[in-house]
Amino acid sequence: MDVSAVSANSLTDLQSQAALLMQRKAQDIAASNAAQLIETLPQPAAAPDPNATVGGKIDVFV
Repeated sequence: MDVSAVSANSLTDLQSQAALLMQRKAQDIAASNAAQLIETLPQPAAAPDPNATVGGKIDVFV
């Protein structure tokens, strides 16, 4: 077995592991940023009461 081939394979494995760890870290940072952006959104306005009497009918005179 060639020592340089074994060394090249282990280097490739190490580079793959490092790339995977960097990808996971970038994904974690993106998820954290998305959560912060969602927290900054304003709360939606309350829905009008469907049982309210004002504005429920329109009088049309011809």
